[in-house]
This record gives sequence, structure tokens and C-alpha cells, in this order.
Amino acid sequence: MAAVTVNQIADWFIVRFRDAGDSVTNLKLQKLVYYAQAWFVAIHRERLFPESFEAWVHGPVCPPLYHRFKSHRWNPITDEVAPPALDDRVTGVLDEVMEVYGGFAGWQLEQLTHSEAPWLDARRGLAPEQTCDTEISVDAMRGFYKPKRG
Repeated sequence: MAAVTVNQIADWFIVRFRDAGDSVTNLKLQKLVYYAQAWFVAIHRERLFPESFEAWVHGPVCPPLYHRFKSHRWNPITDEVAPPALDDRVTGVLDEVMEVYGGFAGWQLEQLTHSEAPWLDARRGLAPEQTCDTEISVDAMRGFYKPKRG
């Protein structure tokens, strides 16, 4: 598989929402990209992209992706992005993630990730509002999401 970056996956989701006449916030985008990585690891036993997620207060966050869009704060991302060239194996997983999670609001996806072991385990022992930069391991993602994928 050709090298894929977190920004390409984010751009795919942004374009998908734009083409549907909808928009996406940084919060929601973080969660969709997280699920894309988690599902890809569960299905294909390899990372979709090399960047990692940390167990932040509002759920899994990929810091470079967060910083790319942080100026939007809680507002929809309005950046013009081009559709990335991704292979069918990647877009197949992204289509599934979009089908399952795309209709949820960002805060709903945040709550969902807060109920799942990879984020909970990375934050073990921390207060709800305590800052955390602990990485959510891909092994934890694979272990949690693989049984859900069948």
C-alpha cells in the first residue's frame, strides 16, 4: 500500500461531507479519523497512517491534525481541500466508517469514545478534565475493535 497520511484521511472526510452538502468540525473529524485508523488496524492488521492518537479530555486526538484545524475551534471546517488519491482498500474502510459514524454529531462521537476501552485505558487514573498526552496504542485499538468487525 502506498504511504497514506492522516491529512489525506482527514481531507477524504472533509470532501465527503462537502460533496453531501454538509460540514464537519474538528471534534467530529478527529473521531472519524480515529475510527478509520482503529478499523483499518482491526481489519488489515497494519496502521492506515503513521500518526498517533492521544487520550485527550474530549476523546482521541491526533495532535498534528488538531493543530491543522484548531483555528476553526467548534465551527465547521471551511478549508478548501482536494480529494486525495487513495486505493480501494483504504476507501472501503473509510466508506464503512462514514456509514456507521458519519451521522453522529461530534459530541456524540466524543461520548462514544469515552465509553470504549482504548481511550479509557490510556486515561486510567486521571480526573475527567485532567490533561493527558498518553498515546492510544494501535494494539489496544486492534484488540477492542477486531471483535466488533467480525
